[in-house]
Amino acid sequence: MKTATRFRWVVIGLLFFITIVNYIDRSAISYAIPDISKLFHLNAAQAGMILGAFGIGYMITTFFGGIWVDRSGARTVLFVSSLLWSISMGLTGVAIGFSMIYFMRIILGVAEGPNFPAINRAVGDWLPKTERAIALSNSLVAVPLALAIGAPIATQLIIHTSWRGMFLILGILGLIWVPLWFVFFRDFPEHSKHVNQAELLHIREGQLQEHTDDAKTMRQHQSRSVRGLWKFLLSNPTLLANDWAFFVFGYYLFFFMGWLPTYLTKQYHLNLQSVGLFSILPWLLAAILLWLVGYISDAVLKKTGSLRKARSHPIWISQLLAAICIVPVIYAHNLTVTLIFVSLAVAFGMSSNSTFYAINVDVARERTGTALGVMDTFFAIAGFISPTITGWVVKSTGSFNGAFWLLAILALSSVLAVVFFHHPDKRNQLERA
Repeated sequence: MKTATRFRWVVIGLLFFITIVNYIDRSAISYAIPDISKLFHLNAAQAGMILGAFGIGYMITTFFGGIWVDRSGARTVLFVSSLLWSISMGLTGVAIGFSMIYFMRIILGVAEGPNFPAINRAVGDWLPKTERAIALSNSLVAVPLALAIGAPIATQLIIHTSWRGMFLILGILGLIWVPLWFVFFRDFPEHSKHVNQAELLHIREGQLQEHTDDAKTMRQHQSRSVRGLWKFLLSNPTLLANDWAFFVFGYYLFFFMGWLPTYLTKQYHLNLQSVGLFSILPWLLAAILLWLVGYISDAVLKKTGSLRKARSHPIWISQLLAAICIVPVIYAHNLTVTLIFVSLAVAFGMSSNSTFYAINVDVARERTGTALGVMDTFFAIAGFISPTITGWVVKSTGSFNGAFWLLAILALSSVLAVVFFHHPDKRNQLERA
């Protein structure tokens, strides 16, 4: 038999690149918001509204986007979504006031909402169970990596072309990926001319028993209608604990993605170029840990066969460490100490990202796009609440301390949820309910 072509990893590469673009696009506003606030005379609460507007649009389509992905496939969904969000980025660059920027941020959220359900669907269809956390970590590591390289890219574009030029250039960057995706990707590996029989056999052998087990489980819960499916997705303790922990993950991500540049500017009086450079470390460290945890998760799964050990433990441990690292940031008024512990908090908070995604495939293989859409809806809510509440707290108190305490408390709540309710090995628990 011929050697497997391994084109599945080219697919992961395509997903990696568009996730880079995705997160540079959504985070670029945080570096532009000081100049935008000055131009349009915005206070901290209004700036928080702009930063949170993305979450409103994201909330709408991340939920329905999962359903759309399961029905139409990742190829169509990502083609349409990436085209729309690239256009919205360009239009942000020609905005004439608060209302237009706010609306474009909502449209950006609408367009980017289906992105991660589509990634999960593609990974579920293109890779066997024992390669998913690795594949997801390789594609999702693009999130912190994009934020790391996006910081100097965005700040340098603003310095040399203004914030308007930055948005226009980033919009063009997204348009480059669209035709590449449409030409090279197919929803299933058997439809791709780049996949030979050896690779297809490798993929399908790893999915055969899982597919049979999941189809049986889903049929038992669906019975005569889709109500059984939604009951499964909205009452399964493991999925609900996973959803809440992912909400907290999102709260951390949107807090640091949206407010870290402003915090460094106000607290330590850094200029824009310095902010861009100092913002690299937290996201670069997060990229390293996220990539590493994905490999550790799949290695533990291969060795023990336990999803609890491979998926649940990395989540609660990382969230606990993130909560602990927040405390020194509150009490240490020193730039070096702040950068160290902010970097650790961001890195630990993001390190288990791939396991959140893998749980949806592990527990709901047949409807992974819909399951991911539900989880990502929690993330979208965090995307709206986190920047908005932070802006209100800063405006009301004149300090970031209250916002940091809220981060620590939320992380501890997710630790408890995962420790007590996150049991992905109990896949048929609803049958006994």
